[in-house]
Amino acid sequence: MSPNTCWLCKIYRAEENGISSKVSLEEVLQWSQSFEKLITSKYGPMIYKTYLKTEHSDENIEFWLACEAYKKITSQRKRISVARKLFKSYIQPQAPNEINIDSPVRKAIIRNIQEPTQSCFDEAQRIIYKHMERDSYPRFLESKFYQKLKHSLQTNGNNSMVN
Repeated sequence: MSPNTCWLCKIYRAEENGISSKVSLEEVLQWSQSFEKLITSKYGPMIYKTYLKTEHSDENIEFWLACEAYKKITSQRKRISVARKLFKSYIQPQAPNEINIDSPVRKAIIRNIQEPTQSCFDEAQRIIYKHMERDSYPRFLESKFYQKLKHSLQTNGNNSMVN
């Protein structure tokens, strides 16, 4: 299998991009306990995003993570700039990475985008979290992607995961 198509290679290629340690079996096993454990773990979001790309729904985790970063912005000037980028990328109709949110939530964001608050994307983020938790997370746990990762760590340990 070529490195371009090997899912495991894609995950561990991140090693070359500055991630200093590898995902552990303990962390991978915790992901099956709850979606929150997956999304708040060290490597969970990166690996989950790699899986979501196979489902063509990685915009969900990208938006959720972008909202987490957005909430930490303290400068109003930067908040306005980032809010507009989030809106253009994920919220506006026909956005390049448009997320699936209902019309009232979209309209509320449109109303608030001129003077964005720290919480102006909270409802959209909550909806996307629920989408992922109910839809793609159960499929992730059942997927060959997750099962192979777990099995590789159980049978070989971490050291043999690196190419």
